[in-house]
Amino acid sequence: MKTLDSSPGVYRMLDHQGAILYVGKARNLKMRVSNYARLTGHSARIARMISETASMMFLTTRTETEALLLEQNLIKQLKPRYNVLLRDDKSFPNILVAKSHPFAQIKKHRGAKSEKGDYYGPFASAGAVNRTLNQLQRVFQLRSCTDATFQSRTRPCLLFQIKRCSGPCVGRIGLEDYQGLVSDAERFLQGKSTRIQADLATEMNLASEAMEYERAAALRDRIKALTTVQSVQAINPRGVSEADVIALYMDGGQACVQVFFIRGNQSWGNRDFYPKLNGVRSADEVMQAFLAQFYDGKVPPRMILLSHGIEDPDLMSQILTEKAGRRVVIGVPLRGEKAELVENALRNARDPLRGGCRKARRNCACSKVWPRSSICPARRAGSRSTTTAIFRAPMRSAAWSWRGRTAG
Repeated sequence: MKTLDSSPGVYRMLDHQGAILYVGKARNLKMRVSNYARLTGHSARIARMISETASMMFLTTRTETEALLLEQNLIKQLKPRYNVLLRDDKSFPNILVAKSHPFAQIKKHRGAKSEKGDYYGPFASAGAVNRTLNQLQRVFQLRSCTDATFQSRTRPCLLFQIKRCSGPCVGRIGLEDYQGLVSDAERFLQGKSTRIQADLATEMNLASEAMEYERAAALRDRIKALTTVQSVQAINPRGVSEADVIALYMDGGQACVQVFFIRGNQSWGNRDFYPKLNGVRSADEVMQAFLAQFYDGKVPPRMILLSHGIEDPDLMSQILTEKAGRRVVIGVPLRGEKAELVENALRNARDPLRGGCRKARRNCACSKVWPRSSICPARRAGSRSTTTAIFRAPMRSAAWSWRGRTAG
């Protein structure tokens, strides 16, 4: 205690065998360790962790931001017993409009963004990407074949026959017209489908007046396909162009986090996560740990809407802003469309735990003795103290509105 200074940094708590129990960060290491040295005032989880701790290791950093980044790297690497752990760190698929060839190719992409072109995403799953690609092919008829296949074609393929491709490989469409289709497809992915539909209607009328009836019929078919796509799309918020909507629900020692991806005023699907809580009961702590681990290696959107507040909103916003290279807003919406989006995500987070989802069972502490057909003993006990109330007051001050805390 006497040798510690007031610098920010990271500490590790170890048991008698040298195993890592917990990794944490502190704005003031000396003050944080002195809090652990108190005999009373700890939760049952913290008291148990302190009783198992035989030694501690410290590493000072220049700033609290560096401490948070180092903490998350160590948690991901060491997987301490008492930290919240996010098990699913898979990358999310994107749609790539590859522009290495004059006739751009549209395809699904996952991994490093090293290929020349424009990337749109992330999408929640490969199925969401495939559905969107199918919609794009129906409306804009862009090629999906590889460059090698494109060069070797001598006759139109099946996709051309079923009106899923405009046939640029065999000269059925010129370069300028094809690039116009690519531009419209990118506008669609950016959420400008209404404007596209108006432009297509104008072009169709002009073609009809010029007695170019085949071209007018083709434009009519594209308008009809676009209308069909718009009618079957999921929730598309008007006031939110780019955001991740993240909702947390906790019950009986388990947690489900739902993430909805909104890009270009369109919902691009959702993904559920079941972090390992290791006895953590604070929703603020779980949410902060999830954000730090979820966006490790991912570029955050311009807005992140949460169901619960987090412990260090200023610090988290600053880190994500630096990662994205632009302003990132983090907040808890209280009313309006944003609050409705969070409520929908929260409902999707609540249902799996109440329904005994198989994924949730794998993350439950009782999983080794919990039969598939029965209810988790922890949930059967019904300890209300471990259940996070829906839309409990997530803010510590009136300033914590949906606009949240921003950096810069």
